[in-house]
Amino acid sequence: MTANFILQELLSVADPEKAKFLQRFFKTSKGQYAEYDIMLGVIVPQTRDIVKRSPALPLPEIQILLDSEYHEVRLAGFLFLVKQFKKAANTEQKIIFDFYLKNAHKANNWDLVDVTCRDVIGLYLLDKTDRSILYRLAESDNLWEQRMAIVSTWTFIKDRQFDDTLALAEKLLSHKHDLMHKAVGWMLREVGKKDRQTLVDFLEIHHKNMPRTALRYAIEHFSAEERKYFMKRI
Repeated sequence: MTANFILQELLSVADPEKAKFLQRFFKTSKGQYAEYDIMLGVIVPQTRDIVKRSPALPLPEIQILLDSEYHEVRLAGFLFLVKQFKKAANTEQKIIFDFYLKNAHKANNWDLVDVTCRDVIGLYLLDKTDRSILYRLAESDNLWEQRMAIVSTWTFIKDRQFDDTLALAEKLLSHKHDLMHKAVGWMLREVGKKDRQTLVDFLEIHHKNMPRTALRYAIEHFSAEERKYFMKRI
């Protein structure tokens, strides 16, 4: 199994018309957040299927995928890391975790981040006391690494561990990019699904300083009356 085989599999299902739509959807025009990224026109379920039915890839072959100019090929590379991480022994998981972080900047769009970071970074750190890497990522000058920091905590939230999500959300409240506002609001909403009072307590302190988008995402599942209460106090 080689990276070239995976590329050929992706090319076999590529759709040029769909690629044109995806170029617009993922904001690849000049000056946009994914400037000059190139799409093949392969949807995520197709990429997942190719990865799922393929044998494991050695890390050097995954590196070739992650170095690709094509968005969907890089996604396949990250999905291989997720697949292999879940089946790996502890020592191998550390190797994959480090490899993922080394290539974090290759996940240069929100879908590449969101469908992979929580199942490598988040899962690796779930039983660790030292999670300082998340705070280093949050301080990165790379938008996608910053997004990784907060989205990776989704795995902690599922285990009812909220402290890092809340700390990172507070740290990122002043971020200027809408994609970070959405990510922060999304993770806060997930906290609220597990523990409504924890989210309410956070909002009572911070809602006046939250970007409107982040607040809207966070209170999406609140009642109309509750949403009105927080939104009118901005």
